Amino acid sequence: MAAPMLRGCCPGRRWALACIDHSSRHGRGAPTGSRCSGKRGQSSVAPQHLATAGKPRKGEHEWAAVVGLEVHAQISSNSKLFSGSQVHFVAPPNSLVSFFDASLPGTLPVLNRRCVEAAVMTGLALNCRINKKSLFDRKHYFYADLPAGYQITQQRLPIAVNGSLAYSIRVGAKRSQVINKTVRIKQIQLEQDSGKSLHDDLRSQTLIDLNRAEGQLRVDANISVHRPGEPLGVRTEVKNLNSARFLARAIDYEIQRQIRELENGGEILNETRSFDFKLGCTVPMRDKEGKQDYRFIPEPNLPPLLLYDSESLPAGADPQQVVNIDQIREQLPELPSVTREKLVQQYGMLPEQSLTLLNEVGLLEFFQNVIKETRAEPKKVTSWVLNTFLGFLKQQNLAVSESPVTSSALAELLDLLDRKAISSAAAKQVFRELWANEGKTPAQIISEKKLELMQDQEALEQLCQATLEEHPQVVMDVKKGNPRAINKLIGLVRKATLSRAEPAVIKEMLEKKLSS
Repeated sequence: MAAPMLRGCCPGRRWALACIDHSSRHGRGAPTGSRCSGKRGQSSVAPQHLATAGKPRKGEHEWAAVVGLEVHAQISSNSKLFSGSQVHFVAPPNSLVSFFDASLPGTLPVLNRRCVEAAVMTGLALNCRINKKSLFDRKHYFYADLPAGYQITQQRLPIAVNGSLAYSIRVGAKRSQVINKTVRIKQIQLEQDSGKSLHDDLRSQTLIDLNRAEGQLRVDANISVHRPGEPLGVRTEVKNLNSARFLARAIDYEIQRQIRELENGGEILNETRSFDFKLGCTVPMRDKEGKQDYRFIPEPNLPPLLLYDSESLPAGADPQQVVNIDQIREQLPELPSVTREKLVQQYGMLPEQSLTLLNEVGLLEFFQNVIKETRAEPKKVTSWVLNTFLGFLKQQNLAVSESPVTSSALAELLDLLDRKAISSAAAKQVFRELWANEGKTPAQIISEKKLELMQDQEALEQLCQATLEEHPQVVMDVKKGNPRAINKLIGLVRKATLSRAEPAVIKEMLEKKLSS
């Protein structure tokens, strides 16, 4: 336990990223989808509200749903939030437990600087106001995996507040339209992680592992429904959702469950529920504890956490003893929204194309590497990476890092295409060969398969003439104005050349001969 976690809360609308809170309108039987994401220590982000409108079916009452997400994200640190014990996910149970982690009397928490810096960086990335003074509190509850009987958190004055997250979603029949949305972030707080309960049903016993509890992400969803214009409804909390897919399913189910319950004359209980992913439904866990049940008190063993910026930094301060907000701001990597805008401006790609490049792990780096190594136009590179390359990856369910075609190989292929050494059809054939024969270069494949463009224009003209003579009926159709007929002739010539001639060149030759 005492592993570092970031806890964040956001109020809501339709969900699409970590810590978003949503309010959405639903008619009966109108489920919707969602997405989310997240960080070792523990930090949390708190919920805010979103709203989307879904047109109810005829005769149905309209409902509005409010969803707040509390996101527990693992901070990437080598040691725990309040002790020097290592953080290692696959370590044997209770092998990384200090005296403090075990809550032995007389042990004191020591705050991990790395976790503070990570929380500040997260707050800056989410446009939060960073509090230069934040406080730690004890949240009391009794559970076997919390030997101290309380959890150290930041209830009263967290490290960051009042942020926002802008994101884009693709909508429409072909998901070709991009809509930009913004959700609010209520707060981000550093929080001690509890232990993990391991239930042994065979022996009817529960074992406790105090190494740490979490994977990388856990989300609690607070959900309520009400009719527009009426007060907000009673909320339920669905706990411990550990994937975006389960989060979406749990929220959609709970919204519909509450609507059915209210329309049948029932009432919604303020309770904690869990999501049964096998049955696809939420089930009651316990009555919801009010804030007063936790008996929050200031943490007596930790002083206020003081942060500085360049203006307030004390003269002669030891950089190792203070956290400088401005210095962390300078270390922020480029945020996705900025990268997407640059891609659109620099390469002339569509917003939805920039979204795809960033949403697929490793795809942006692959694209940039191809751009660096080829003379082909950026739009052509974009098309090949997003359509051909990504299409092959998805067909075989591979990650970018698992691709048998390297960025250098694709760059070489696009150079050959750009120099008109091969046709577009031949380039597709070379790509298929590259995918199936890892290690070969495009030039080798072209040479082996004799796929280079025909350079003998006289021979190509002879093939065009022969095609016209062998298909008089198609020639008549062309002369009668049938637009498809010329395409058939082009296809016949290309077949005769084994796709080694460009359609535009063939068309020009055919039209010249037909007009004469």
